[in-house]
Amino acid sequence: MKDNLSLLERLGRKRLVPVVVLDKESDAEPLAEALLAAGLDIMEVTFRTAAAEGAIRRIATRFPDMLVGAGTVLDPDQARRAAGAGALFAVAPGLNQDVVAAARVAGLEMFPGVMTPSDVERGLAFGCKIQKFFPAEAAGGVPLLKALEGPYAHTGLKFIPTGGIGLVNMRSYLDRPSVVAVGGSWMVEKKLIAAGDWAQIGKLTRDALAAAAVRA
Repeated sequence: MKDNLSLLERLGRKRLVPVVVLDKESDAEPLAEALLAAGLDIMEVTFRTAAAEGAIRRIATRFPDMLVGAGTVLDPDQARRAAGAGALFAVAPGLNQDVVAAARVAGLEMFPGVMTPSDVERGLAFGCKIQKFFPAEAAGGVPLLKALEGPYAHTGLKFIPTGGIGLVNMRSYLDRPSVVAVGGSWMVEKKLIAAGDWAQIGKLTRDALAAAAVRA
């Protein structure tokens, strides 16, 4: 891990995980370059398209300083393929024991999706101390997250809220003690990637990083 930092520490430095959907593998390098130039060395490439595995491989090979992960990992095979391509973590919208087990065997940190206390407890039982709170806004937003902190904060559990989060409301999540980072796609929208508008992606990323900066 870069600078011998743990994954949790790296997430805590930037507090932002861009959720990326790539239709073309060839967009992987310029997107990663734009994010790094803007100061963000973390990205999640979702397995929603056939380009995901190849894109992760390109990023991991060309940009070793980028903490690249695989998103929307729905089955064990995707977890294995993500690890083989060079991903360092995997994210899922839900909690599937088989996917968690496969990710662990493959050497990936797994962030399963959770929404309820039962989800959280299953995740903890599987050893997942970083969990994706999803869909954050639709599930109840910050009030629900605050309620979950009560019985589970002492376990060391950390959340990455994702779903309906943007520049306007991200700070309300990041101010919660259980939140290590937020996930979102507003700075890496598909239309911007399709247009090759790396300059705008860079600007949106810088704005997001400024809003996410840890406050004293």
